[in-house]
Amino acid sequence: MSETRKKSERTFKKIFLVLGTRPQIIKSVPILQEALKQDLCIQIIHTGQHYDASLSQVFFDELSPSAPLVNLNVGSGSHIYQSAEIMLRLEKHLIMEKPSLVLVPGDTNSAFAGAIASVKLGIDVAHLESGARSYDMKMAEEINRRLIDHSAQLLFAPTANCQKNLQGESVTGEIYLTGDTMYDNFLNFTNQADKNSIWEELNLIDNDYILLTTHRSENVDDPAKLQGILQTVQKAKMHVIFPIHPRTKERLKRSGISFNNTNIRAINPVGYIEMLALLKHAKIAITDSGGLQKEAFWSKTPCITIRDRTEWTETVDLGVNFITDVNPARITQALKHIKENYTEIKSKFRNNPYGDGKASEKIVRILKEKINL
Repeated sequence: MSETRKKSERTFKKIFLVLGTRPQIIKSVPILQEALKQDLCIQIIHTGQHYDASLSQVFFDELSPSAPLVNLNVGSGSHIYQSAEIMLRLEKHLIMEKPSLVLVPGDTNSAFAGAIASVKLGIDVAHLESGARSYDMKMAEEINRRLIDHSAQLLFAPTANCQKNLQGESVTGEIYLTGDTMYDNFLNFTNQADKNSIWEELNLIDNDYILLTTHRSENVDDPAKLQGILQTVQKAKMHVIFPIHPRTKERLKRSGISFNNTNIRAINPVGYIEMLALLKHAKIAITDSGGLQKEAFWSKTPCITIRDRTEWTETVDLGVNFITDVNPARITQALKHIKENYTEIKSKFRNNPYGDGKASEKIVRILKEKINL
């Protein structure tokens, strides 16, 4: 076979990675790093779903070994608008570049649109973080991940529970229990986080503050809920550090909600390593983020999840993550329980259901096998 022909076939056998949000970048980084080691061509298509630099470019600069091939610049909008625009703008790149396979991470509109556009064009789809279920069909993410899982040819389940969910739904794709690439990433960057001094620069005391994040539409779009969360946390009698998501910041401004002269200190969004550092030194995390629930677990930080259910039930079953929704009484009760039983709760961070830290190595090996490299 001529060298030209070899090069041509090698160029054809590439994978598109379609992403558009901060969590997707984080969970994809170890895949990109491993792909370089195993000589697999993965090209990034950034949808622009997260267009604020603090939620997008900063994570490419900080973590990723690869830059996007293209940015679709979809921006904000309704779920239908984002999904439709991503499919329309992605289509021409799929047709022109002819990837062998499209990899979509997580459960965002970018993942959903990337998967549907690909299968409509006859391109195989691999789903990273497959099988997670909250069983709340009011959540856009739950709808997205179910539709992706039933469209994908390769399903990478991060936990045994996720694998069980997929088997119970009789998905048609091939299921692989791989572990969680976010855990790979945590292990890869934990030493840098240990050396990061952001918590000291903010004059925080180790193991004596709460890390608060909230960004979900059902929490921040309702002024009463958002104010209720903040008022409840103000009563915690602990210092609270609050990296504000741009969406949350805009909702606070629109609603005229203020927490000046309280125990809550707002800061701008931080990078991945800084967030891990803040999480590792916090006594308690309060969040509505799916990813932060897992990162809190790996950091051995008790977590209060201000949602009515979670897709990461493993952390709840282990007794280190407490589901309260935005109910003030339940949040207060959870805070009291954690403080009074702190040593016992900390002892429960033993078994890790998210794999051995080699998920990305397994996934890249499977991808190479499936596209016959």
